[in-house]
Amino acid sequence: MSSFALVSVSDKKNIIPFCKELVEKFNYKILSSGGTAKHLIDANIPVIKIADFTNSPEILGGRVKTLHPKIHGGILAKRADEEHKKDIETNDLELIDLVVVNLYPFKKTIEKGSQWEDAIENIDIGGPSMIRSAAKNHKDVSVLVDPSQYKEFIDESKKGELKDSYRAKLALEAFQHTSDYDAAISSWISKERGLQSSKHIESYPLIKTLRYGENPHQKASWYGLSNIGWNSAEQLQGKELSYNNLLDLESALSTVLEFGYEVKDEPTTNKFASVILKHNNPCGASLSNSSSKAFLNALKCDSVSAFGGIVAFNSNVDRETAINLKDIFLECVVAPSFDGEALEILKIKKNLRILKFSKDKLTKKNQTSSKSIMGGLLVQDTDDSEQKTGSWISVTEKIPSKKMNLDLNFAWKICKHVKSNAIVIAKDQKTIGIGAGQMNRVGAAKIALQEAGELCSEAVLASDGFFPFADTVELANEFGIKAIIQPGGSLRDQESIEMCNSKGISMVFTQKRHFLH
Repeated sequence: MSSFALVSVSDKKNIIPFCKELVEKFNYKILSSGGTAKHLIDANIPVIKIADFTNSPEILGGRVKTLHPKIHGGILAKRADEEHKKDIETNDLELIDLVVVNLYPFKKTIEKGSQWEDAIENIDIGGPSMIRSAAKNHKDVSVLVDPSQYKEFIDESKKGELKDSYRAKLALEAFQHTSDYDAAISSWISKERGLQSSKHIESYPLIKTLRYGENPHQKASWYGLSNIGWNSAEQLQGKELSYNNLLDLESALSTVLEFGYEVKDEPTTNKFASVILKHNNPCGASLSNSSSKAFLNALKCDSVSAFGGIVAFNSNVDRETAINLKDIFLECVVAPSFDGEALEILKIKKNLRILKFSKDKLTKKNQTSSKSIMGGLLVQDTDDSEQKTGSWISVTEKIPSKKMNLDLNFAWKICKHVKSNAIVIAKDQKTIGIGAGQMNRVGAAKIALQEAGELCSEAVLASDGFFPFADTVELANEFGIKAIIQPGGSLRDQESIEMCNSKGISMVFTQKRHFLH
């Protein structure tokens, strides 16, 4: 006895050999329409067209093809239900036992920047309806939504009657498929029309189950997009990425991106950036005229904390840089590219994770970030707006020199990526002291200033938040700091300004803070 399989796919990968097996080994009759039908017929696979099966033509330019009682009745009919059996006979329904459907490529359409009408036409209606119908009736109907499922279905079918647990698994994957599709459409409409969504709708497929989370007793999974972000980075060597690796890589790359990415060889300018990160905080950063010098300068800031850290570059890693990298234990190195010689040198560190991350795989600006809380989710815009120095104001009698302005700009960009309360001390476009994650600003300043020590003379200080008192300025003066950058906005700003004036220190207000919790 023949069974009917309804096949309608946008992704035609492996559909021909799969359908051949369905017909030749399992005696299925194939129902199809449009491009899928043509594709199968061209491969000499017998196909019954949907319009012939339903005795109804496609209408509205193909918008209505499968939305018909002959289709959905054949899918939704419960085989053991007596009332359903009567309806099957009365309405002359043919039972459909397998639905193989994947949907119009909506995500690919909007990624190309399609116009509103083009995107709307790529919203599938019949496909989700058939998938959901089959998934609902999974006790009697199998549903496949991805080419990766074909082999397993054939293997399971060869064993005989399909197990309930396998059918339930297919139903789960089907509903996840349509849920992901609806989430993409909802998110697109919200962004395109600037509408506030009453629900937070995001959908990411499982990339892999990680060995563990922040600690070995915590389970962890990695979900994400396949064509952008860390899943699209090319891992050139090393162990699998861990939960902590991914968190630190994200922070390291976000920091180095402040200075551009895929910077080309311009040895006369300080455009080459290196950031060393440990436990989600920069422990060293530098701008120099080569990647090698940038790394060495960053390492000098805190070589103890750099042990077991993550290093990010905004430019190619060459032989000289690799020689310096191999002399310290590191978890990961990420950069836009690596010379062949550099990779050969780094091969001796077999466990070192090396990631090549291309500029075109970066996520767009104006994204959102989220954090889970008990019973909910907090969502905000990412803090990636362009630094506009034109809005900065000098509030002290002494104006920063051109050189100090370079250091202030550098320190402010790094400070943005240090956990609050944050203080960064910089000199010659390199960090010399960093105070992170302290409960009060003076405490963060003490850590940063004491770390920098004598190097503080003629250096600059950046603070992610304003000064509620003049005590931080007073402490900075004791160490020889000559310029300070901070958001301003405290009711007691004047105290800090007057302290700077009395000590001959320059102070700049950015009028924007960068708390990072």
